[in-house]
Amino acid sequence: MANTDSVKVRVLSLNCWGIRYLSKHCRQRYAMIGHMLCKEEHDIVLLQEVWSEKDYLSLKKKLACSHPYSHYFKSGVIGSGLAIFSVHRIHDTFLFRYSLNGYPYMAHHGDWFGGKAVGMAVLNIGSLTANVYVTHLHAEYCRDKDSYLPHRVVQAWELQQFIRHTSAGADLVILGGDLNMHPQDLGNRLLRSYTGLQDAYLETANFDGCEDGMTLIADNPFINKKELRPFENGIRIDYILFKGSSKTDIYCDFMSTTKGSVPNHPFPYSDHEALTTGLRLETHTQTETGSDRQTKIQDSAAGKLAVLVDIVTEARTEVKVGLHCAERMRYTATRTGVMGLALLFLELAIAAVPWLALGTEQPFPRTSFYLLAALCFAILLTTFLLYIFYTMELKALQGAEDQMRLAVGSLQEKLRGFPLAQPHNAQQRPPEGHEPSALTPEE
Repeated sequence: MANTDSVKVRVLSLNCWGIRYLSKHCRQRYAMIGHMLCKEEHDIVLLQEVWSEKDYLSLKKKLACSHPYSHYFKSGVIGSGLAIFSVHRIHDTFLFRYSLNGYPYMAHHGDWFGGKAVGMAVLNIGSLTANVYVTHLHAEYCRDKDSYLPHRVVQAWELQQFIRHTSAGADLVILGGDLNMHPQDLGNRLLRSYTGLQDAYLETANFDGCEDGMTLIADNPFINKKELRPFENGIRIDYILFKGSSKTDIYCDFMSTTKGSVPNHPFPYSDHEALTTGLRLETHTQTETGSDRQTKIQDSAAGKLAVLVDIVTEARTEVKVGLHCAERMRYTATRTGVMGLALLFLELAIAAVPWLALGTEQPFPRTSFYLLAALCFAILLTTFLLYIFYTMELKALQGAEDQMRLAVGSLQEKLRGFPLAQPHNAQQRPPEGHEPSALTPEE
């Protein structure tokens, strides 16, 4: 390699827990966050749960000098909560909203109303084009009985698709956010294996922060320790992931997290810990590689493909479980609706008695009759809306399962195209009477 240039980029990711009137000390914490961002001079800031646009505008005003470029991604009923602040000019942005995001009747969880999504911003860092992504996936409210797991797997699937299809021409990719997944969870493995993104915590040469890189810790005063069970000390669900390109290598020089308390302040920035990482970008011009190196690359790619086939198959199985659950719930809604319709017809028949038998008085009190009619209409309306919602959920799950099925077939076909591993010093000779092929298997 030759003509190597080095550029350093400092990235921060933080779930701000900014639910107005519900999150504790929200206004004071945003003031603390703004002060911290001005002082520490990050190049790129990726924020989640900035649910109020007023809070975003307040931060934008405070960071006008240190981070002159910013964007707020709007989605759903109360917004996606995603925002990006940058030292570098933002040339383009795009928001992709996940097709599945929980259930509207689970109002106490609130994920459905947030319109979870992934936001993309295209930046120029020197001569390099950077695709920067910020996202927030559906929360895991109960690890033992996680009814949202199929939704989160589909979100991870759509996230990796979005990143792969939009970052083809980028020199580097950076993803930050609250993935609500443990490092070895299915969705996390699917995302990193398919995109090739590297975890800053695993790649860093120097780490300073909470034990095991945890971002939800028991020592944080905003955390209910019961929510961390069975992980008493904490969990790691917030990430900064990155990837280079054929002409750009990325190295993680350091990574740090906050540790609950903030010096000279009575409470921390959020219920999540902030992540900061220092990335070093090295651009170069490639030289031709030897046959030995090419063989090693093919062997490595074949191994990665085999692992990816297993991961996508596992994800497809989990989506099928979600399909069966959605079908069962739609059937229940349909059956309840039929019962409500039968009750309505019965009431109409009772109402028709005085008309058919002249002089007969209505056997039921008028008030009870109207209340029963209101109940029937409420049942019919509710079950109709639930039927529509579960039908939409089924379509989204079926679409994801179809995509995964095609992906598994394609990956298996690529895997069959790789030659069996051979000793690197073995002389490869074509069969007698055949010319050597100029084609090599696709990586």
